[in-house]
Amino acid sequence: MHWIDYVIVLASILAAIGAGLFFAHKQKDTSAYFAASGKIPAWAVGMSIFATLISSVTFLAYPGAAYGGNWILLVQGLMVPVVLVALIGVIVPLFRKVIRLSTYEYFERRFGLFARLYSSVAFTLSHFSKSGTVFFLVSMALATFLGIDIYTIVLVLGITIIILTLLGGMEAIVWMDVAQGMLLIGGGVICVAVLLFLPEGGPSEVMRIATDNNKIDFGPYDWDLVDLTFLVMVLNGIFYALQKYGTDQTIVQRYLAAKNDREAKKAAYIGVLMSVPIWALFMFIGTCLFAYYHTAGAPVLPDGIKADEVFPYFIAHELPIGIRGLIVAALAAAAISSLDSDLNCISAIAVQDYYARFKKNPTDRQKLRFGRWMVVLSGIGAVGVACLYVSWGGEGVLGALFSLYAIFSAGIVGIFMLGLFSRRANKQGLYIGIAAAVIFTAYAVLTSTKVDMNGDGTKETLLNLGEWNFTHHKYMLGVYSHLIVLVVGYLASFFFKTPKAPKELTIYGYFEAKKKKRA
Repeated sequence: MHWIDYVIVLASILAAIGAGLFFAHKQKDTSAYFAASGKIPAWAVGMSIFATLISSVTFLAYPGAAYGGNWILLVQGLMVPVVLVALIGVIVPLFRKVIRLSTYEYFERRFGLFARLYSSVAFTLSHFSKSGTVFFLVSMALATFLGIDIYTIVLVLGITIIILTLLGGMEAIVWMDVAQGMLLIGGGVICVAVLLFLPEGGPSEVMRIATDNNKIDFGPYDWDLVDLTFLVMVLNGIFYALQKYGTDQTIVQRYLAAKNDREAKKAAYIGVLMSVPIWALFMFIGTCLFAYYHTAGAPVLPDGIKADEVFPYFIAHELPIGIRGLIVAALAAAAISSLDSDLNCISAIAVQDYYARFKKNPTDRQKLRFGRWMVVLSGIGAVGVACLYVSWGGEGVLGALFSLYAIFSAGIVGIFMLGLFSRRANKQGLYIGIAAAVIFTAYAVLTSTKVDMNGDGTKETLLNLGEWNFTHHKYMLGVYSHLIVLVVGYLASFFFKTPKAPKELTIYGYFEAKKKKRA
């Protein structure tokens, strides 16, 4: 990379630190620190939701998936607006009414303390492991581009994100997400523009090659749950949408940052409707890459290069000076916008679900101080996980550990759906549903996960039951666990006589309020 490219990347990192310093003086209480005092305009909150959903993994993985196959991974994203256009109007005001800060306060009000602790621990474990994974993947890519040791990249990114989150709170995060989201969009558009006109024949030749090779396609369309099919991605996408917008603290916490219910709903719609075109944009980059490297006279790719390595290779060898730095800066920005949200939200859960819940009458100042410490500790932990990934290549013990996380976070969407759509469901029935989901998920994960535990390259199934092993696609595991909680929890509730849940904690309260308003 040219020195100009280095300057651009460095400037984007310094801007993130500067944002933290700029907003530091406003972080006087927990409302400002975790929810920006509820004063952020809808368009900015929507951009922040979008930037959080579009991580650096999307930046790298989607072009690789489209280059090596087709657009089937986009089906998950396409299901988000299909599912949420109607439900956002219910979900957003519900959370703004019944919670103070943590998403999982709703779970306690609906099903008791265990449901709150179970779901909050599940979120924390999954996002803690995710943040370490994102650190690892983006640092590996940046180390290749910049020619800098990967541990140094991990450390620099980690310090940047910790400073931004620690000092600036949610307000700094939202406004940096806005800038980083624009950088991400700009980087993607520039790549498409270059790729469309780089091959001989221009856009028409690109589309011809893509069409001839079925690159813009969402199949296979078989009624098959074992392989990655359109049906698998539709089912996975439905629950992905509900999980992100109904149970994920990184999204729900942003509802609280908006000025009122109307602004919060508008922000949620903006986040949904912006994400799908950008997911499609990065899929199209992969399609254009395939067309470019398959036109007459195109450069020859190195032998053995993998599909997900083609986009980084193109950035490094084909883009001009300055543009290359902009794209790499967009990659770093995507990581920052995703990881700063994780740290702030994990801290918010630690404060609201544990510290404030179990410490007797803590002051707001004490909660704020505890929250800041949790940001630092979570950031250090995520950096540590990334370093372990570097050492172990993401295999072995870490692979087994993250499989256990999947087991003990089973069925979160099922809990949310049960609470939202059924007044009859009670905590006793829910607990039976959770137990059934955990048992099923343990069986499915252990009989389908292969890891290299000995470090010799030989992968073995954690638990081999022969023909009784779980053989459906891994994306179906989450779908089944949510459905088990929903169905078993609902049916088991009939064995326990309890009062019906208050309407205001369910979708029926929304319809009743709407009916009264019309009257």
